[in-house]
Amino acid sequence: MEENLFGKLTTAVGAHVFSKRTLLAVTVGLVSGVAAVVGEISLATLIFSGPLAAFTSEGVGLVLFGCFVACLVIALTSGFKGAVSAPPVPTLIVLAVIGGTLTVEGQALFATMVAIIVLCAVATGLCTWLIGRFKLANLIRFIPYPVSSGFVAGTGGVVCLVAFTLMGVKLEWATLASLSEPLVAANWGVGIIYGVGLYLATKRWNSFLLLPISFPVTAGLCHLGLALLGVSEAESMRAGILFAGISEGRLWPGFGLEDVALVDWAAVVQQIPNMLTLVLVTLLCVVMYVGGLEVAANRDLDWNHEFRAVGLAAVIGGFGGGPPGCMIVPTSMRSLMFGVDMRFTGIVAALAIGSTLLVGDALLKVVPVPLVGGVLLFTGIVMLDEWLVRIRKRVPATDYAIIVVMFITITVFGFFEGVGVGMAITIVFFVIRMSRTDVIGSRHTGRERHSKRLRPIPERAILQSAGGGIQAYRLGGYVFFGSGYPLADRLKESLGDDPRPRCVLLDCEAVSGFDFSSINALGRFMRAAHGAGTRVVIGGAEGGFANELRRNLPPPVFDNLLFETSADLGLERCEDIVIEDYLAADDEAGSAALLETVADAMSRQLDRHVWFEDLVSRLGDWRQVRDYPAGETIVAMGLPSAGLQMMTAGRGSVYDASGTRLAQCGPGGVVDSRSAFEPRSAIHTIVADEACTTVLLTPAAMRLLEEDDTRLAVELYRYIIGAQAQFDPTQALDKREAE
Repeated sequence: MEENLFGKLTTAVGAHVFSKRTLLAVTVGLVSGVAAVVGEISLATLIFSGPLAAFTSEGVGLVLFGCFVACLVIALTSGFKGAVSAPPVPTLIVLAVIGGTLTVEGQALFATMVAIIVLCAVATGLCTWLIGRFKLANLIRFIPYPVSSGFVAGTGGVVCLVAFTLMGVKLEWATLASLSEPLVAANWGVGIIYGVGLYLATKRWNSFLLLPISFPVTAGLCHLGLALLGVSEAESMRAGILFAGISEGRLWPGFGLEDVALVDWAAVVQQIPNMLTLVLVTLLCVVMYVGGLEVAANRDLDWNHEFRAVGLAAVIGGFGGGPPGCMIVPTSMRSLMFGVDMRFTGIVAALAIGSTLLVGDALLKVVPVPLVGGVLLFTGIVMLDEWLVRIRKRVPATDYAIIVVMFITITVFGFFEGVGVGMAITIVFFVIRMSRTDVIGSRHTGRERHSKRLRPIPERAILQSAGGGIQAYRLGGYVFFGSGYPLADRLKESLGDDPRPRCVLLDCEAVSGFDFSSINALGRFMRAAHGAGTRVVIGGAEGGFANELRRNLPPPVFDNLLFETSADLGLERCEDIVIEDYLAADDEAGSAALLETVADAMSRQLDRHVWFEDLVSRLGDWRQVRDYPAGETIVAMGLPSAGLQMMTAGRGSVYDASGTRLAQCGPGGVVDSRSAFEPRSAIHTIVADEACTTVLLTPAAMRLLEEDDTRLAVELYRYIIGAQAQFDPTQALDKREAE
């Protein structure tokens, strides 16, 4: 973007001047340029009509200059080689609205209009360039498809209305009688026949030469018909068949620095809402056209780069009085279809557009108004056919309803209102659809799933018996009012279960956020849970969630909540509560049943522990005793382990790279058996939860043990194999994942 544009122009022309594709590139570029000139003249005469009709020549020059600059700069800087650009139709429609509402008179009217165009173009260019410069295109590129389609359909409707207005057809009872007058009827009749005929011809013959050939031929026939009927030039101008108010001289520039003194700045200030609308509409057009070009060409574009290119073109063209422009999808695709997608094609199109600025007013004098209206009508029909009729088969009924509503709103009220209504309806539909999405990903009880804490056999038995008192809900996504209220209602219903849950765990690790309405709804559930004697445990929620609850819950209710940094720790806290309640119940019958249930398991565990202690004592000098205070790392992920370790006292937790606890090991546990025979990097981190003692057997000690006491080595291997699945972190993790 910062490269010298003249250098790029020289390089692009020099690279292709002797190319085999030169002739085709020149042909496609000239056709694209001529087609752009015809369309832009039609739109320019729309802007500079009514009170501005006396400045039609200068106005056409401004629009064509903006088209020339946009086409040349974007052709040299865009990532899509062969791009052909012009001011988009919606932008020029908004300019026409601005021109029709100005209350200034005389030469000051034109000077004020030029000032508005310059300010709008520069503001649009700066906004667009800054979006690309700071790589913000992704923030605005994702406009809902129904809104984009409705915008294009509405634009087509406005273009059709403008075409009829230009041809003298106004939807007013007072003017209906005049439509049957011969010259008036000839005006709208020729325009409608040409516009509809051009549309039908393009449906029958898909040739890009139809418009460039048919327009001058039909224009010649119109002049021949006027001559044969004896209609003078003055009569034709009064009837609106030929453009009136054309001044002699060049098309551009039509203003100078001395015109700045004529600008009515109060009128400019009054147009700020419309000017902001123009900036917004142009940005929307850039998003739609870049996205459409990306889809149509089936290639990825750098959106930030394209925004910078469009912004640079808008600023340069704006200082010359031209409206902002961007790449036009059908015209740009023509370069790709004919295999001349190179910068030279866009340069030729730009030069064709720029050359019309040198022709002067002679071009406007020979352009019949009905043909200009016909071109506008053709453009509108094509847009309506594609984005209002044919799209019906491609989109769901709800999305099509949005398109129709936007089309009607834009046609009747305006672009800003139409986009606002479309976005509002889209948001409503989005809320309805999201409210039907269950934020509860899964649900389980404390009997079905346990925490990763290593518990003694009696506690495991208690959880198997009373774990149904723990109800855990894994939540996901963004919880907002549409899903928060159904969630709160479902949680409140669970308080009526028989038996009543002792703890409710809300696993929020997969939740991206809560809005205030959902926090308020969950607060009502927490009040109900507090009254029912159910503890609510929240695991893995962001810190802001706790702060919001603190501000919206009474202190007794909030103080009864339990917050943990992860869902696993939250489940562990729920298990502690259930176990404490069970032990505090002092139920002799229950205690007897529990003892009978765990007696055999405890006996086997005791025998295994006796075997382990005897084995450790017999290892003698082969082992090294290591002590770890609480919080110290026993094994660090990614670092070589010293060897095989077996824990004789304390407990340690196993963590993955994200800091999630995977398992817990205690006395008799085998720590990182992978390093028993050679140093290997640890795949997990093990941290002492409390003061721990381990015995270490280095790879060298293991080899000496095998040489000196084979029987003891075999017994050690037997113990490792038997204990590994129960205590080794990697084996325990594999087992949990399999379950």
